[in-house]
Amino acid sequence: MKPVIGITIGDPSGVGPEIAVKALKHEDIYKKCLPVVIGDYEAIREANEFSKTALTLREISSPQEAKGEFGTLDYINLGYLTPGSFEYKKVQRLTGEASFQYVVKGIDLAMKKELNAVVTGPINKEAINLAGHHYSGHTEIFADYTHTKDYAMLLSGGAIKVIHVTTHCSMRDACDKIKRERVLSVIKLAHEGLLLMDYKNPKIGVAGLNAHASENGLFGWEEEREISPAIEDAKALGINVEGPVPPDTVFVKCTAGQYDVVVAMYHDQGHIPLKLAGFKLDIATNRYSSMSGVNLTIGLPIIRTSVDHGTAFGKAGEGRANEESLVDAIDVAIVMAKNKFGL
Repeated sequence: MKPVIGITIGDPSGVGPEIAVKALKHEDIYKKCLPVVIGDYEAIREANEFSKTALTLREISSPQEAKGEFGTLDYINLGYLTPGSFEYKKVQRLTGEASFQYVVKGIDLAMKKELNAVVTGPINKEAINLAGHHYSGHTEIFADYTHTKDYAMLLSGGAIKVIHVTTHCSMRDACDKIKRERVLSVIKLAHEGLLLMDYKNPKIGVAGLNAHASENGLFGWEEEREISPAIEDAKALGINVEGPVPPDTVFVKCTAGQYDVVVAMYHDQGHIPLKLAGFKLDIATNRYSSMSGVNLTIGLPIIRTSVDHGTAFGKAGEGRANEESLVDAIDVAIVMAKNKFGL
């Protein structure tokens, strides 16, 4: 049995619909899963035209109707858009509402076990808030709609995997949130996530918060009072974990294979090395030649993966978006679904 993978198109004003149709030009995806796109016909049709992907579009009402035939894109149409109702490259309430509802639909189908995983295209946080949905991103939407309290964002790109203790908050708030219980929870989630990704005995490195992991208290106290005790708690549970490791060397050790994943204390501590590893910008053309990387929400009752980039309004509607990250996200979702459901 092939896993059934739902793919939400993200904000129609961005590159989400384009990378969705381009991803489904990869025949290998159809060999491994049944893809079902969740979005709006108008956005999918336009992306199919200006991207010249020449896919046959087939509307279905439920994932059970998907045939998984290469060359045909099976999609569920939520009907929020009409011809001329939205613009590319622009924050709009309508596309914010539409993109939010695509996500909610994907969650609902996965919770009903009609989908084995949900892969999300990029949304615009300003647009969904303009539509009245006050979330800071996909991660929080999935946690709320699945009633999940303990969850974390895990990013995967090349030789680097990183999971975050804190994400979308100010640096001042992030420091206040570095607590023993939360650090331990994220170490456990890292272990759980990598098992689903086919790692048999994940090696986890935990980054310090302060410079040089505080140098034995010279530059801060979080390592001694919160991070180190959490690491010892995790070791007592049989988890293969080390730290706190100075933040400026922990990712070097990860790329060398000493760790399979790094527990980062805040958003940019994890995102910067991940994007350095996976994103390549050609300065002559101002185009990304590579945009690899996958965003996963760990701890949910369902599987959710995503691209690790935004809506890229600057290139939306032009046919030059790179689908690499979405292809990667689909591949990871397939592996996790097979392990979770025994497919």
